[in-house]
Amino acid sequence: MERIVTTHIREREGRTKEQVMLLIDIELAYMNTNHEDFIGFANAQQRSNQMNKKKTSGNQDEILVIRKGWLTINNIGIMKGGSKEYWFVLTAENLSWYKDDEEKEKKYMLSVDNLKLRDVEKGFMSSKHIFALFNTEQRNVYKDYRQLELACETQEEVDSWKASFLRAGVYPERVGDKEKASETEENGSDSFMHSMDPQLERQVETIRNLVDSYMAIVNKTVRDLMPKTIMHLMINNTKEFIFSELLANLYSCGDQNTLMEESAEQAQRRDEMLRMYHALKEALSIISDINTTTVSTPMPPPVDDSWLQVQSVPAGRRSPTSSPTPQRRAPAVPPARPGSRGPAPGPPPAGSALGGAPPVPSRPGASPDPFGPPPQVPSRPNRAPPGVPRITISDP
Repeated sequence: MERIVTTHIREREGRTKEQVMLLIDIELAYMNTNHEDFIGFANAQQRSNQMNKKKTSGNQDEILVIRKGWLTINNIGIMKGGSKEYWFVLTAENLSWYKDDEEKEKKYMLSVDNLKLRDVEKGFMSSKHIFALFNTEQRNVYKDYRQLELACETQEEVDSWKASFLRAGVYPERVGDKEKASETEENGSDSFMHSMDPQLERQVETIRNLVDSYMAIVNKTVRDLMPKTIMHLMINNTKEFIFSELLANLYSCGDQNTLMEESAEQAQRRDEMLRMYHALKEALSIISDINTTTVSTPMPPPVDDSWLQVQSVPAGRRSPTSSPTPQRRAPAVPPARPGSRGPAPGPPPAGSALGGAPPVPSRPGASPDPFGPPPQVPSRPNRAPPGVPRITISDP
């Protein structure tokens, strides 16, 4: 089954790739400039003009800055301090240099009008790469110097600065016709860059806006159609194949008995499930045989505490339902019987009833009874020795 599904997916993958390439070819076939998202030439030119206005508005020295960096002025004599490194700021109108990168102390500002670039050969003892700025009208560029020699650490920095000066309108020095033709053949890109002017830059900016606008449309279309194509040609088609044609392919591929054979892992799992089933069934039967009962003991009857309520009544007031406790007296001693060693114990007091709780005796020295005098201590019965019987002998 896995082999059949994998084969079908590979077939659909090839079909999907062909469809994706077809979509790309369709996009390359025609540029629909009437698309609603396409800005058009007029809008692109307007956008370019707006960008130029933003550059020229506000603080022009900060907005129109083309490049900043460290350069060394190389042609200052030793008597005047020698070569020094300054922080240069190149704009579209002038070249300024400062003492440091904080741009607080300005050393000089040079206009870029009528300036051109020239390569200077590196000295024998110098390891820096040098280029020079000179005036086309044979005027002094900086103080009494006809040219301003600037040095960089690497040739890459020199090339980068030359490109920045080119953007500011400072072009390299023109050479003879023959040398210029040979340089054009060797390096066509340099000659193209040398011939750039502000009008050409605006045209290039307009074309760039048009290309960016249309490429955004193409990117949006491809990103929208790509997942839809994959979903339709691969995933949905594979689902339909599994639901409708997979069973027929399984029946036609070979022996059905071989397909219905149980694997060793499934047989082992089935045996484990059966053992667990029988073990749980036996455990449930054992639990059902156990009869669990709970033995409960009844609560004892409540204690009669009515006598405590009698004592809690304040002194000087008597409860209408209660009567003072009668004073207990010592029981009378019955007459001695012959042959007895002592008197028998007397009957229980009259106030005690069967089944009733006996009164709590009060301790000697305790607080007096609010209903009468304190009870007396019972007297100890007198134990008199038994009397000797007298025998009277009478004469006949």
